[in-house]
Amino acid sequence: MSDATTDTRSNSSDGQTIRPEEAAHFGKLAKDWWDPKGSSAMLHRLNPVRLAFLRQAIDLHWAADTEGRKPLSGKSALDVGCGAGLLCEPLARLGAAVTGVDAAPENTAAAAIHCEGAGLDIRYMAGEIGTLDIGRFDLVTSMEVIEHVADKRAFVAELARRLAPGGLLVLSTPNRTPQSRLLMIGAAETIGLIPRGTHHWEDFITPDELADLLAEAGLETGEPQGIAFSPAKGLHLSSDLSLNYIVTARRSEQG
Repeated sequence: MSDATTDTRSNSSDGQTIRPEEAAHFGKLAKDWWDPKGSSAMLHRLNPVRLAFLRQAIDLHWAADTEGRKPLSGKSALDVGCGAGLLCEPLARLGAAVTGVDAAPENTAAAAIHCEGAGLDIRYMAGEIGTLDIGRFDLVTSMEVIEHVADKRAFVAELARRLAPGGLLVLSTPNRTPQSRLLMIGAAETIGLIPRGTHHWEDFITPDELADLLAEAGLETGEPQGIAFSPAKGLHLSSDLSLNYIVTARRSEQG
């Protein structure tokens, strides 16, 4: 395991995963989270790419009808680090009974208002995932979150604990590479595509490190897929993992 999962920024002694300063940072962005040209503009660009991966993963995992509009009908979904609900709402439209959890109460409040306006029924809760009595879920997602938590090992263990038998976990996160440092912090935060202070490169986690943490939690990972950027394609799924990646996990036969 590398320094990214053992240094003082990445771990805490009490197993708590929320960093107050991180929650405060994202809470300040709640008011314009749904503005595609606002501070979360990059997430709006990223969301269709994540959803394309998710839909394929859902269809493969549950042998769903690839043409069906509600492949999650009858299933429950949990999005951890949900922000103002950018992923929760599409999951609800795919048929799931959705719960969104976020460290910042400002975000879950904004999420609840937006989903009500959209005519969706989504349960939102603010707080530490390990302290919430929310049950287990068929689908658990956590997108662009693990790089912000205090204790990655404890966080992954909590995600695994929320996964129902036969369930599917999907995570996405930046890779810790020179490319991600240059583009996501050196470029994107400098020119305002991502709010300054959003990322700390030393907290990024590599696919191998994440696979190790998932294995410790009794989960086995699928093949990671990259989320890359090019001027011609914009953000897109790719075999290039150097910037960002997304991966599935499920309970191992021994777990």
